[in-house]
Amino acid sequence: MDNFKFDEATQKELATFLEREQAQARINATVHTLTSMCWDKCVTGTPGSRFARGEEGCLLNCVDRFLDTSLFIIKTIEGQRSQLQS
Repeated sequence: MDNFKFDEATQKELATFLEREQAQARINATVHTLTSMCWDKCVTGTPGSRFARGEEGCLLNCVDRFLDTSLFIIKTIEGQRSQLQS
């Protein structure tokens, strides 16, 4: 088994799987970072049953920017994937 090698199709499948997993890990890291950032930026006091004045609007705006950023990241990753496949 010392000289065991995957065939070309299996190597390509593994590379594709690894690329997808790495992209998902980057997205998850971004989600975590932006969620933390939005919370730290917008929630200024101790959380209660309701957000303080301005916190809800701030969170909504921050989430909107987060979604814009997420879509941008996905499009960028898809573009990179297309370039790799070309």
